[in-house]
Amino acid sequence: MRRRPFLDQRRPSSFKRRWQQRPWWFRLAVTLLLALACLFLLLALRGSPDPDPVVLPSTDSSRSAATTSPLLHQRSYLDGVTDAFNMTDEMLSAHSFSRQLMDQISLAKTYLVVAKEANNLQFAAELSSQIRRAQSILAHAAAHGGTVTEQDAEKAIRDMSVLFFQAQQFRYDSAVTIMKLKGQIQSLEEKSKAEAEKSTKYGQIAAEELPKGLYCLGVRLTMEWFKTTELQRKFTERSPAVQSNLRDNSLYHYCVFSDNILAVSVVVNSTTLNSMHPEKIVFHLVTDEVNYAPMRAWFALNDYRGATVEIQKVEDFTWLNSSYVPVLKQLQDAATQNYYFSGSGNRGTPVKFRNPKYLSMLNHLRFYIPEIYPELRKVVFLDDDIVVQKDLSELFTINLNGNVMGAVETCMETFHRFHKYLNHSHPLIRAHFDPDACGWAFGMNVLDLVMWRNKNVTGIYHYWQERNADHTLWKLGSLPPGLLAFYGLVEPLDPKWHVLGLGYTTVDPATIKEGAVLHYNGNMKPWLKIGMEKYKGFWDNYVDYSHPLLQRCFTH
Repeated sequence: MRRRPFLDQRRPSSFKRRWQQRPWWFRLAVTLLLALACLFLLLALRGSPDPDPVVLPSTDSSRSAATTSPLLHQRSYLDGVTDAFNMTDEMLSAHSFSRQLMDQISLAKTYLVVAKEANNLQFAAELSSQIRRAQSILAHAAAHGGTVTEQDAEKAIRDMSVLFFQAQQFRYDSAVTIMKLKGQIQSLEEKSKAEAEKSTKYGQIAAEELPKGLYCLGVRLTMEWFKTTELQRKFTERSPAVQSNLRDNSLYHYCVFSDNILAVSVVVNSTTLNSMHPEKIVFHLVTDEVNYAPMRAWFALNDYRGATVEIQKVEDFTWLNSSYVPVLKQLQDAATQNYYFSGSGNRGTPVKFRNPKYLSMLNHLRFYIPEIYPELRKVVFLDDDIVVQKDLSELFTINLNGNVMGAVETCMETFHRFHKYLNHSHPLIRAHFDPDACGWAFGMNVLDLVMWRNKNVTGIYHYWQERNADHTLWKLGSLPPGLLAFYGLVEPLDPKWHVLGLGYTTVDPATIKEGAVLHYNGNMKPWLKIGMEKYKGFWDNYVDYSHPLLQRCFTH
């Protein structure tokens, strides 16, 4: 006896047997009633008035005939779907063997992935074989321009169905498959997170390392300084006019604290080259003991359009000691030293917060500017990773409206608000500061030193540093304590004065063009190999690579 097709799932005809067991008069009555019902339905349809048919435009004649039928007022949703996907009659047919094969192939491919994950290689091989068999039948029918016949498809459909039943026995059902896929996704997310942490760690290491060229430059400049007395005299035997410039409040005073000679050189060079009055510019530079001699040698060898340059070393500020500076006091703590220098601290702390540079006095010197320069009334503080593109003299005439600092706010996005930098679960922070208060950036800041002294900003800074000895208010860095110390004392500046992000993200070219100061905040500094190539040119424009010392130390 011939088998029924695969999808013929009809039950044995028990209804037919029961019908034949009924009395003959019962069967006759039911038949007459059904015939009368059909007759009344036809009469009702013919007697009702025909509505105006709605004719929709169509290029297909058969489809046009369907839309003009009096029983269809508009095209159904299914018609739109079949048009959109260009479905053929073979695909739409309820008895299509091609459609059955294609559906089975799709499901079999899913089971194949699950079988391989379960290491059931034999079952996976059988599924692959049946998939190829079904694909071969479809390809043969397509090549000959015909349809898949029952004779061709019946055995393939049956064998695939047996495998599906077997897959259910293996519990390869939808729920199990979904759970396994979720597990795979979770595993991939964990791997992605681990790789991201590695990338951050290696990027941090690269950012902390001193490039060979900068090391070479420091060594050669140190040799030049100690063997050339003429260079030393340029700083030790300065004229009274130059000495008076250092205290003249009618001039434009800038301060930079750094141990990177080439970076500071770019700051000074770009500022003076873009200034309309470079002779009125005074740069106050502070470095450390190691770079003090080479820094003086570099600025003695080069002239910056008549600008005055003062260089000091932080070790000469003897009043900056552990009894006065909270950061230096914390450095004497054994747990703090172990945390930063042995690497055995809290592993949950991101690697970027474990950078010892955050404990450098050069990084925190910005909070002592009024004490370093007691005779000055207004200065512009600049980081060493910036490039100046415009004349900055207008900054010295900006009205700060009684505030201590002028800064560009960075709260255009939520992650630059106070809650990003501070621990607002701490009661001290929660009680005194708005978590949605707007953040701002160090790097280019106008400072009214008279108002600073009146408001005792340095004392406020000390207060919060002492309460953060256990790092529960914030992790590290100079910005979080700056946000607290200058809270309510910052005048927002036009964003064009300070364009951020060139050291870690993509910045709009139009914004860069209009920017007065470009800031390479982030790990990808322009003097490092990991720096962003598309932004290095703005920095390189102010490096004279034809200089003999740079030619010896850098290859370009």
